[in-house]
Order: sequence, then structure tokens, then C-alpha cells
Amino acid sequence: MPHHTEEQIIEIGKEAILSELNSLSVLPEYINRDFYQVIQLIFNSSSRVVLTGIGKSAIIGQKITATLNSTGQPALFMHAADAIHGDLGMIQNNDVIIAISKSGNTSEMTALFPLLKKLDNPVIAMIGNDQSFMAKHADYILNTTVDKEACPNNLAPTTSTSAQLMMGDALAITLLKLRNFTGRDFSKFHPGGALGKRLYLTCGDIAKEHMTPKVTPKTPWQEVVVNISENRLGATAVIENEEVIGIITDGDMRRMLAKYDNLEGVTASDIMGNNPRILDADILAVDAGNIMQENKITQLIITGDHSYIGMVHLHDLYQHGIIA
Repeated sequence: MPHHTEEQIIEIGKEAILSELNSLSVLPEYINRDFYQVIQLIFNSSSRVVLTGIGKSAIIGQKITATLNSTGQPALFMHAADAIHGDLGMIQNNDVIIAISKSGNTSEMTALFPLLKKLDNPVIAMIGNDQSFMAKHADYILNTTVDKEACPNNLAPTTSTSAQLMMGDALAITLLKLRNFTGRDFSKFHPGGALGKRLYLTCGDIAKEHMTPKVTPKTPWQEVVVNISENRLGATAVIENEEVIGIITDGDMRRMLAKYDNLEGVTASDIMGNNPRILDADILAVDAGNIMQENKITQLIITGDHSYIGMVHLHDLYQHGIIA
């Protein structure tokens, strides 16, 4: 195996990326009237998008299917090889079919295309050859032609599959914007993992995971220390007439020790901060994290219907993967 230096290997990787970027720069020019008509077709349809392809294009079809589904557009993938052996039965009336191929002339796709046309469904060709069999027989064309692959032999599908992926993203994002698809909508399809939590986990959800640290203005300082220690949130809320009037943090306790020579008779009202940051329980945890970081604080008091619910600590957000 020929020896390559570290610099040479890094340069090869950079060249591959730059080659793809240069070839893909033409892609915006392919967003034309056919693209507009395809968007209108899908947007106004009450049915699904069915993607099909063979080889690497099939893998891209699966990714586009997943992207469409996650952004509110029902979609499914049908492998071209399986389609001619029974899977055509999954296609329903009014489904919009997107067939993906670089050459537009592969044997599997040329065999499948006449069958798709007989179903009387609209057929879109996402192809890299606008003179191909598929291009000539499709109802609409999504052009993903590239001048060359990143592969030095111009053989391995690299730039061409990137173009297909980008065209699929363009479809999904355009549909998403037309539907005013929000982060809240997105969370319905991504309930798991850190991404889902960023979209749906609220301050109230986190506050309810803990005990509810609270004292009154007249609580002796010794009991305040115990309350903070027991709840392990580094703070406690000061409540009077069921309203939050202050907060006492670990830092407030240290400042108390420095301020008073005689601690006899010192109560929560002598120690507390009078302007605690209070958030409603419905506020997203990710927004609470931003507030904490901007204000350089580690706790927030959470209320719902003007009643004290509990606290959210910065460590909670790390544990839930809300902030890294």
C-alpha cells in the first residue's frame, strides 16, 4: 500500500468535499416550474408520497422518506426490485410517486416505470439525466444532474447522491414552511432523545421530579440550612401567603455567615434575595437553560396558576440533555 503522509490524507479529504460542493453549486438552478408543480401536487394531496429507487438511490429514498415523515408529510419507501414482485400493492389512489435514479436508465427502473404509469398516479422522476427513459416518461422532473462524482474514477455515487439528498431536503423544507410546521409540531414526531426533550419538556415537568423546597420568612436560619440540604437543589423558596417572595441560595447562606457576628434570631427574611427569577411551568426547559446561562444563575423558581410548584436547577438540564 503506498505511503501517504498526514498532510496528504487531509488534503484528499478536503478535495473530496470541495469537489462535491463545486458540483452541487448548480443545484439551485434546477428549482424550477416542475419543482413548483411537484410541491403543489403534494401539498394539495390528502395522500402520501411514495419514494422508490435501486442501489444507492434507494438508500437516499429511505432518508428522504424519513425526513418527510418527520416534518409532517406522510411518506413511505418502496424498493424498486420488490415493487415488481408484489410491493406495488402498497400504492393507493392519489399517492404521489417519486422515482429516484442517477442515470434514469437502469433495468429495474425501466421495468418498473411502465407499471407505475398504469396505476394512474402522478410519477415524478428525480434523475441525473434529463434525456433518460425515466425523464421522458415522467409527469414531472426533479433534476439532480451533476458534472462529476467526487470519486476520482467518476464511478462511485457520491456527488450524485448528495444532490438527490439535497433535492429531497428542499422538498421537505418547502412543504414544512407552507404548512407553518412549528417546533411544537416537530416534537410530536420526535418524542425521544435530547432533541425531543428540547421541543416538549417544560419547566413544570422538571420541577415535579423534585421535592418542593420552601420556607417561610420566619423560618430560623438553621432550618433553612436543613431544607436546602435535604432538597439538594442548592436553594429554597421563601413563601408567604402562598406567594413566592424570595429565594435563598447556598451563596446567600455563605454571605449570611460573613455578615452576622451573632446568628441568634436570624431568619429566612434576613437572608433571602428579594427578586427571584420566576418562570411559568409551561415554559420550555430549553428556554429556562438560556435564561440561566444569560443571567449566570443555577436555579429558577417555577410557578403554575400563580402557585409555587418547585425549582429547576441547571444540573437538571444537563441530565436531560437539554444543554451540553
